[in-house]
Amino acid sequence: MGSSYRQFCPVAKAMELLDERWTLLVVRELVAGSERFNELRRGLPRMSPTLLSRRLQQLIKAGVVERRTDGGDVRYVLTPAGQELRPVVEALGAWGARWIGELGDEDLDPKLLLWDMHRHVDPDAVPAGRTVVQFRFPQARPRDWWLVITPDDVDVCDGDPGHPVAVTVIADLRGLVQVWRGDLSWPAALRTGVVEIQGPAALRRSLPGWFTLSPFAAVARPV
Repeated sequence: MGSSYRQFCPVAKAMELLDERWTLLVVRELVAGSERFNELRRGLPRMSPTLLSRRLQQLIKAGVVERRTDGGDVRYVLTPAGQELRPVVEALGAWGARWIGELGDEDLDPKLLLWDMHRHVDPDAVPAGRTVVQFRFPQARPRDWWLVITPDDVDVCDGDPGHPVAVTVIADLRGLVQVWRGDLSWPAALRTGVVEIQGPAALRRSLPGWFTLSPFAAVARPV
């Protein structure tokens, strides 16, 4: 727990746990479905492993998270108390999408973008079998990323997975983040050249439909 506000108010007591740096983002990842330590790390790429471990232990001690083991497999699962934070996370995300639209260059992270996108692949829209999508962000480092999509899994790679690439997306990182957040439509991004899709015509046309956008993309923005 963080330092005490010395107030009996339930909001103050909740924030003693939740307003420590990264804590609520750890909860966000758990709400989004990450359960294993490495999955949490990929959703929080700029958080140190040591701090992630510390925050998980704090959440376990507070009764928000349960650590489950099955042999060598360790999972972190929200308890009923943790599940009650789902609408809190969703409300904060909607508020942030609606009222805090400005993104700095330091906010743009290809690793987080691809990790988010991999959770929102529509399996019924992707061609059957294995489909490899290469993403190239000319201004980012590393520049090249891959999504390997199979009927049972979607994997994010920052090294060539060694399978034939079906389609390549060349994008300005900020532009694709804006598409993902719902600030820019796929047609507008393609028309203006912010995003370019290379590959067979049928795949170029269908690729935007392979992904459901961020859960906050549909949030209405102020005029």
